[in-house]
Amino acid sequence: MMEPMTETATPLAVEMRGIVKRFPGLVANDRVDLDVRRGEVHALLGENGAGKSTLMNILAGLYSADEGTVAVDGRPVRFRSPREAIAAGIGMVHQHFTLVPSLTVTENVLLGLAEPRIRLGLGARHAAVAAFAEERGLRVPADAPVWQLSVGEQQRVEILKMLWRGARILIMDEPTAVLGPAETEELFRSLRAMTAAGGSVVLISHKLGEVLSVADRITVLRRGAVTAAGIDAAGRTPAELARLMVGREVLERIEKAPATPGPVVLAVRGLAAQNDRGLPALRGIDLEVRAGEIVGIAGVAGNGQSELAEAITGLRAATGSITLDGREIANRPVLEIIEAGVAHIPEDRTGTGSAPGLSLADNLVMKRYRSAPVGGRIRFRRRAARGIAEALKADYAVSAPSIDTPARLLSGGNLQRLILARELTSGPRLIVAVQPTRGLDVGAIETVHRLLLDQRRAGAAIILISEELDELTGLADRILVMYEGRIAGDIEPELFGEIEEIGLLMTGSRGAAEGAA
Repeated sequence: MMEPMTETATPLAVEMRGIVKRFPGLVANDRVDLDVRRGEVHALLGENGAGKSTLMNILAGLYSADEGTVAVDGRPVRFRSPREAIAAGIGMVHQHFTLVPSLTVTENVLLGLAEPRIRLGLGARHAAVAAFAEERGLRVPADAPVWQLSVGEQQRVEILKMLWRGARILIMDEPTAVLGPAETEELFRSLRAMTAAGGSVVLISHKLGEVLSVADRITVLRRGAVTAAGIDAAGRTPAELARLMVGREVLERIEKAPATPGPVVLAVRGLAAQNDRGLPALRGIDLEVRAGEIVGIAGVAGNGQSELAEAITGLRAATGSITLDGREIANRPVLEIIEAGVAHIPEDRTGTGSAPGLSLADNLVMKRYRSAPVGGRIRFRRRAARGIAEALKADYAVSAPSIDTPARLLSGGNLQRLILARELTSGPRLIVAVQPTRGLDVGAIETVHRLLLDQRRAGAAIILISEELDELTGLADRILVMYEGRIAGDIEPELFGEIEEIGLLMTGSRGAAEGAA
């Protein structure tokens, strides 16, 4: 039964009534009601594909509702574009970035805004954007091209764009997915300052602990319909919210059998590499991963974790040695590394992990087109490819009208399932998983964790790079902490409970303290 909306005399910033949005073969929103008050953080929860982003895309002017009404500050509206929504004080920070990679941070923040009467020089504009970012705890190099930034830094630029435009009603789709704990805390302080001044925030998030720490009220969607409408966040528990989202009890931590590591599968020695800005990103990395073992890599974004994954999977040039089952693969072609048995679950699902313009079928068989039964020396067997794609879509519960649906139309969770289906069914010797549950709902996270543990049990060696310490301590057999391109610590399972110690290593504080001593 749907929980009732709480009554209040507080003026409404947003009132959505009876919203219906249909896509071919799918009802994304089924008569949804949503009220957002002035001066509140309103969390919008639901599984991937539950209709949250669709509902907010309607409010932000990206989609038009098939049925229903929308009012902003008591005035009926029907936005025909995001520009009209922004003019009404509504800004949306999307889960998937909408930045222009070749432009600087400053240019992206100012893009589309009218020129001021008194034009500032480029240096002054960089300084203004940098100061604005600093005030809100969202530090980024204002003069750097976006393509040189880490995923976390790009997310901060997206947030800055909307804050710079003075949005009174800010929609945030998974804004903390790529932020560290300190950055998240700074962001939440900024949101609280915004709501204290009368602004409103709609927060789409799957991090239930964060939701309970910052939200005033919560609305939950399941399969496009409301299951809890505007309930007070106070007194709720993560388990209760998870049950409302997925309709069943969800395990917060999956039990795993003790590790029985086999021979060394991956050996990295003296690995060094530069980032996209030409600065040192890896500074002599040494590590080993054995068969049937999950080695977690902890660290705040931007400390070399992404470059490590790219070097191992052939996407970044490096010096040093990388061997897979004793075979040198450093700086080898990506195809050769794939054929050696390396699977890659990248942090960027759309830019690296998939071809958004291609169909589900093409994405699912992307690693099979050279081998039977899909490919061969003469031709591509379309019927065999479609059969495999249909089976993988069903086995991995990829929710889409058909295997001909373009990958770009999938929700974040379904796109991740697609990538997992392609990578984990390739019989990998080594799996490099980078932020594999970022932006996923609690049910999807549980599924990903089970799949990784299944691969561990099957004897695969796994590198799990994550900024979620709970995820690392729940899945990993050992945790390596990275700081400024080096291994700052090697944490054994008996020390996984020392979260504060791991945090000190992640920020470099432990090394500094020991040096001072």
